[in-house]
Amino acid sequence: MFAWLGLICFFVPLLISLIKGTKGYCNRYCGRGQLFGLLGGTFGLSRKTDIPKWMKSKWFRYGFLIFFFTMFFLMLWNTYLVFSEARDLKEVVALLWTFKVPWHWAYHGTLFHPGAAQFAFGFYSIMLTSTVLGLITIVIV
Repeated sequence: MFAWLGLICFFVPLLISLIKGTKGYCNRYCGRGQLFGLLGGTFGLSRKTDIPKWMKSKWFRYGFLIFFFTMFFLMLWNTYLVFSEARDLKEVVALLWTFKVPWHWAYHGTLFHPGAAQFAFGFYSIMLTSTVLGLITIVIV
């Protein structure tokens, strides 16, 4: 159920970006960004080349943003369906919506509604996907 706290790490960067127009949160405070900096910089897992131009382009950045917002809104939709009892709880964390990660051992029921657990499974899927894509990017660039 810790995924509910992850919403802080989801909305704070968006608010900072909208208010200040910068990526200050990602560059200074984000734990995942600091991990990537440590792995790529201190431990030398990055090839230390320039970021490809196509990755800097607006179509790629906005496409990436749309991809993750789509994942987020589909996760909210699935959560709604479980809360409304139109669908049963799916006890699965999925990478890129497709690859199921063996996560069933981590959930043994809760005092909360199954919809709350569905949100957590979905949010962990988003977090896992973004982490794996970030790790791949470190190795490529």
